[in-house]
Amino acid sequence: MSSATIQSFYDPTTGSYSHLCYDRPGGHAAIVDPVLDYNAASGRTATHNADRLLAALAEQRLTLDWILETHAHADHLSAAAYLKRCAGGRIGIGARITEVQRHFGPLFTPDEPVDVQPFDALFDDGEQFRIGTLNVEVMALPGHTPADVGYRVDDAVFIGDTLFMPDVGSARCDFPGGDAVALYRSARRLLALPDATRLYLCHDYPPPGRAACGMATVAEQRSANLHLRDAIGEADFIALRRARDATLGAPALLLPALQVNIRAGELPPAATNGVRYLKIPLDLL
Repeated sequence: MSSATIQSFYDPTTGSYSHLCYDRPGGHAAIVDPVLDYNAASGRTATHNADRLLAALAEQRLTLDWILETHAHADHLSAAAYLKRCAGGRIGIGARITEVQRHFGPLFTPDEPVDVQPFDALFDDGEQFRIGTLNVEVMALPGHTPADVGYRVDDAVFIGDTLFMPDVGSARCDFPGGDAVALYRSARRLLALPDATRLYLCHDYPPPGRAACGMATVAEQRSANLHLRDAIGEADFIALRRARDATLGAPALLLPALQVNIRAGELPPAATNGVRYLKIPLDLL
């Protein structure tokens, strides 16, 4: 049984889950995959989702130790930098984020390298750290991107986009550095954990008639996941995943999200007029 308390927060606009994990009221906490509100039509940002997390921290009198990213998201902007300014803590992500930065950085800042400095910690597979009295183990889960990681806390794992709810399946693997073979093996690594292990997701896109849900157990995934249940072997999954990926368009927020998220949620610096600008490279993707 886990000694961690976990609260999950859903953003229906992006279908994203953020999670608050802490050891005890008045203790220490981590926030996983926080969302910065962004309206693409108007170019306006807001902090409603992040402020819900800050309110939960205050309600439980928590010290924020960590802001953890499971990967560089392509479908929402990260609120990590905002949360760090408001509540402190360190921003961590998988060490292979440098590969993602090398690929996407030149799209937005072709005349200068992207610096990993905004991230306070780059985690390797098997690395361990603490959230107060809780021990956290990092699990490398490449496939969706090369940099995906999970964070295992007792009988819970925050798995990012490696798996979705069983009736939705798995994440795409057609981004640069993505790999269906790697995703299958990452999923099987998760599904080898004890059946009662709770897998906390970064997204849910519920079909009609089902409410959004941010967690499924290993047993539920093994028996029912559309793409990765036990009855589906590696070759079948790879064929299924590649065929499905070939039909998918780019995520709506791909370009705004990546230029922020490879910089740990930092928005671009303001121009001389005090306004921040996102860059949209034309005809490169």
